[in-house]
Amino acid sequence: MENKIIVRTLRLLSSLLELHNENPFKVKSVANAAFKVDKLPYPIYTRSLAEMEQVDGLGKSIAGKINELIQTNSIQELAELIKLTPPGIIEMMQIKGIGPKKILVIWKDLGIDTVGELYYACNENRLIEAKGFGLKTQEEIKQKIEFNMASNGRFLYAKVENLAEELLNLAKKEFNTEHIYITGQYRRKCEIIDSIDFLVLGQASEEIKERLILNGLENAELNDQEIKCNTESGLSIYFSFCNSEELGKKLIIKTGSEEHINSIFSILGEADLKDKSEKQIYEVAGLSFIEPELREGTNEIELAKSNKLPKLIEYADLKGSLHNHSTWSDGIHTLEEMSSYCRNELNLEYFGICDHSKSAFYANGLSELRVAAQHREIDELNIKLAPFKIFKGIESDILYDGSLDYSDEVLSSFDFVVASVHSILNMTEEKATERLIKAIENPYTTILGHPTGRLLLSRSGYPINHKKVIDACAANNVIIEINANPLRLDLDWRWHQYAISNGVLLSINPDAHRVEGHLDMKYGTLIARKGGISKLNCLNAMNLEQICRVFEQQKTKLHLEK
Repeated sequence: MENKIIVRTLRLLSSLLELHNENPFKVKSVANAAFKVDKLPYPIYTRSLAEMEQVDGLGKSIAGKINELIQTNSIQELAELIKLTPPGIIEMMQIKGIGPKKILVIWKDLGIDTVGELYYACNENRLIEAKGFGLKTQEEIKQKIEFNMASNGRFLYAKVENLAEELLNLAKKEFNTEHIYITGQYRRKCEIIDSIDFLVLGQASEEIKERLILNGLENAELNDQEIKCNTESGLSIYFSFCNSEELGKKLIIKTGSEEHINSIFSILGEADLKDKSEKQIYEVAGLSFIEPELREGTNEIELAKSNKLPKLIEYADLKGSLHNHSTWSDGIHTLEEMSSYCRNELNLEYFGICDHSKSAFYANGLSELRVAAQHREIDELNIKLAPFKIFKGIESDILYDGSLDYSDEVLSSFDFVVASVHSILNMTEEKATERLIKAIENPYTTILGHPTGRLLLSRSGYPINHKKVIDACAANNVIIEINANPLRLDLDWRWHQYAISNGVLLSINPDAHRVEGHLDMKYGTLIARKGGISKLNCLNAMNLEQICRVFEQQKTKLHLEK
């Protein structure tokens, strides 16, 4: 066993001992032993137990642990501590700059026990108020997590967007042509990107490959009519080349999923596609033009055959921003700053505040008294900002049993309620589904927030039966959120069609914690397009008069039920 493995194990033991409040002298002794072993000029496994005990800084106890590790590949004390520690906390310990003291605050004070939740908390600015943290530390942690995520070669769409446009402009300049097109996952607006793909009208060459290298791209390889390379961060980049006669055909091949491509060309057969554009090729196949976002091999071919493809929603269709946070809970900007940004900068008609409810102690959730105080501020701002409208909303925590964390009297004071799960995520599918359905059946629930709680590339959503949850929303007239934060994009686009086919409205909500967060609705719109959503299926594509009517109808329904 190499010394570095022993050192790494002792460091983990020392950190876990400190995390679980063991004797500080013992913690320091183990850490010091790790340091001493790391400096040894020989492999310690070659020494007997008696010889190990004589090594400076070890002693009988720690030498025994090292010997135990060498002989059994484990240390019993460490194994017991690992059992007491969530896997996500141990993963956090691998992030440089976060010691046990900070991890203890993250775990015990903030209730965060996965790296994904930690990254999301950084984006929400939740760490800066915690003991021992500040804005600089928060940004450093965020950057380190992003680096670790990037090392896996997969990236969020939002993280590569600027790079894709920069590379497109670079290629146009270096290749001296305007005929360069982005294809692949990026053109389909996939939520996770494994590579950025380009189609170039022209011929590949060694000269072009060398130009890419000179502009900072690495590991460039020329193979026939394709150049493969990658960025410094590890993102794969592909440049494919073709002639003008096959451009339309190649755009379809290089853009669609394998299922979509196979379906299209099984219909086309031996048809002559020379010099035909993408649109013309779909016409040859007897299909309406299929937007790139939809080319995933789901039901787009059948819809195109019957001329039933939806008119996809556009960002400009959105009339308001719902589900937002302010300094009343864990937001960065005040209620007035958040709403005024929507009114003055985005030219929206309305804004929905949804600060955290009282169970979200980690996010400064609102007590009943603070709810009343916030409502008074909203009334004043609605006079000041009229005809712009601020809706009184709340993000009410769905508790373990599916109930919401306010009384009916308090819930009735809101214009709308977003019900969301934020804690106890490790349930079985059956229990998690039952929990959501009970919350959906609460007559005060207006919108189901981020239904699975997923954090892309860092935390899988809790397991739910999507059909049962969506069916419950249909039966109870509950809207489902498309959380537009690029880390979430939840509800997953693969379930959008099932929702709208059952008459369920969707709402593209930014879950903004600062004014810039409203701009995430762009990413929510892109993922809604992938799901085949039109503005007719989207709550916040309604104008102020229409959405007021929706909220009033719910109030009327509640009044009649009573």
